[in-house]
Formats: sequence, C-alpha cells, structure tokens
Amino acid sequence: MDLKTYFASTKGTGVLATADNEGHVDAAIYARPHVMDDGTLAFIMRDRLTHHNLTTNPHAAYLFIEAGNGYKGKRFFLSKVREEKESDLLYELRRRQYPDEKKEIKYLGFFKIEKELPLVGAGK
Repeated sequence: MDLKTYFASTKGTGVLATADNEGHVDAAIYARPHVMDDGTLAFIMRDRLTHHNLTTNPHAAYLFIEAGNGYKGKRFFLSKVREEKESDLLYELRRRQYPDEKKEIKYLGFFKIEKELPLVGAGK
C-alpha cells in the first residue's frame, strides 16, 4: 500500500520528534502527514518549539501508531527540504478548522523520507 493510501485510510496517533542545534529534544503530537505527489511528507505546524527546532536542525522523526490493539504503525526518519508560511496550499490541505482558534502563524513543512521502519522491530 502506498503512503498516500495508508495515511488516508488508517487512523492513529502521530508523534513528531525534533531537536535543536544543541541536541535538546522535543516530541509533540501531530496529525497524519499529507503525502505529496513527489513523495515528501508535509506537516502543518504553528510557530512553536517544533518549528523553532527545525529552523536550526532539519532532521526529525515521525512515529505513527495505528488505532486498535497491539503495536502497529510506522517510523520515519525525515529531513526538512523546505517550508511555506501561510501559503494557499497550507489552507487547501488543512483538514480541520477551529472557530475559536487564535490567529497564529502557520507553516507547511516538507520532509524527505530518509528511512522508513515498522513501529516495532528493525524492519527489513
């Protein structure tokens, strides 16, 4: 199953882990990524710690735990290749809107997949 189909049809919980240029680590709950036609993964993010870390260190890891019993899912080791600030594409891709949401700057970060592994185990 390709990643676009996988993320469109699989419910679960995602965690995006980043570190700044000094190695201070952060992990945050993130929605399923948007799989772009070129194979990159795109995440919508606010101007908070995850985004700050990615401005000084482009490497990240994304962990996706499938809903249900057991430990099924995927791990991705990522490198940020570019980002857009408040772009039209960001708002086209957005899955949810909250009426009481504060006006915060949003970014659309695009990541190249360096490595993909299953949630548990070393993979192939």
